[in-house]
Amino acid sequence: MTLRINDTAPDFAADTTEGPIQFHAWIGDSWAVLFSHPKNFTPICTTELGMMAGIKGEFDKRNVKIIGISVDPVESHHKWKADIQTATGHNVTYPMIGDSELKVAKLYDMLPASAGDTSEGRTPADNQTVRSVFLIGPDKKVKLTLTYPMTTGRNFQEILRAIDSIQLTAKFPVATPADWKPGEDVVIAGSVSDEDATKRFGLFERVLPYLRKTKQPTA
Repeated sequence: MTLRINDTAPDFAADTTEGPIQFHAWIGDSWAVLFSHPKNFTPICTTELGMMAGIKGEFDKRNVKIIGISVDPVESHHKWKADIQTATGHNVTYPMIGDSELKVAKLYDMLPASAGDTSEGRTPADNQTVRSVFLIGPDKKVKLTLTYPMTTGRNFQEILRAIDSIQLTAKFPVATPADWKPGEDVVIAGSVSDEDATKRFGLFERVLPYLRKTKQPTA
């Protein structure tokens, strides 16, 4: 199964460092970021989990729950937490899913069915495709996916920026241009007529017949 934007994120039951969860029930009415790692005790992933711990408050402000997953058992995650805090100064307080049977990694199409059913004996290179970020909405639909190589640490500020855009455009008929940051001008959706655009947003700038810019709406 290949997951695409607007597909329903697969539900699953799993053990985590914060106890057992049913994924959809755990998300509830929030948004969620599921971010995966090929192996515990690897250098780049250690920095990434620490970064997420350090900026967890930014996700909280956006009503976004965060949850990590590695194809290792929960007991290993607990041990890894100490290294993460040593390396980054941040304590991991969000849940980390144990996926030692590779079930979630396969469910989210990060590993093929032929990968087997155990993390035992697998190297980070064997799991190198388990390096994805999934943003999931309160409707349990996939809103964004990103996959990185093992050598490239993820930019979580970009993920926050994308969340700001996706949450804004879920509320208003607008889109955000390249390199947009919160507070900057947005693009009016093509489905909105000029008359409706004036009623909704007031003044707008017509850059091209199909490109109209306006101030970021707030209410």
